[in-house]
Amino acid sequence: MSELNSTRLRELLTYDPTTGIFTWRIGRKGRSTKAGSRAGRPHAKGYEWIGVDGERIMAHRIAWCYTHGYWPPHQIDHINGDRADNRLTNLRLATAAENLQNKRTPQGANPYLGVRNSRGRWQAYIHVNKKFIHLGMFDTPEDACDAYIRAKRVHHTFNTI
Repeated sequence: MSELNSTRLRELLTYDPTTGIFTWRIGRKGRSTKAGSRAGRPHAKGYEWIGVDGERIMAHRIAWCYTHGYWPPHQIDHINGDRADNRLTNLRLATAAENLQNKRTPQGANPYLGVRNSRGRWQAYIHVNKKFIHLGMFDTPEDACDAYIRAKRVHHTFNTI
C-alpha cells in the first residue's frame, strides 16, 4: 500500500472490532458519503472492500492494519469461512497454503470436501505440504468424508507466522 498507514486509516475511519464494521469518521468531498455512514462495498467473491485515498483495499486487510499498526505480511484468513465477517476475532495471519486449508465448500457438484468418486467407490484424499495423500476407498461418500475430516484435524493445523 503506497503511503497509506494505520494513522491515516484512523483519521478517515472508525473500526468496531466486535462487529467488523467500518464507518467514515469524516464526510468525503464530492461524494454522498457522510461522517458516520458505513464504509465498504461488497466484492464479487464475497469480501468487502473500501476505497481509501484512491485505492481499493479489502476490508479485512484494513482491519488488520488499523488494529495492529502494520499491513499484514501474508494473507488474512477468515476463520469461520465468511469472507464478509471482518470481526477481529475472525481474522488471523495465514500463508496461502493455510488459507486454502480453511476452505469450507467443495467445488462442482460433489458436496463433500476431500472426496471424489472413483469407479463406483469413494476415495478420500488430502493435500499436505503440496503432496497428495490417499486416505482410502470407501463404500459411501459420508465414510470418505469422515476420513478426510479426521485427517484434516491432524494435518491442517495453523502454525504461528
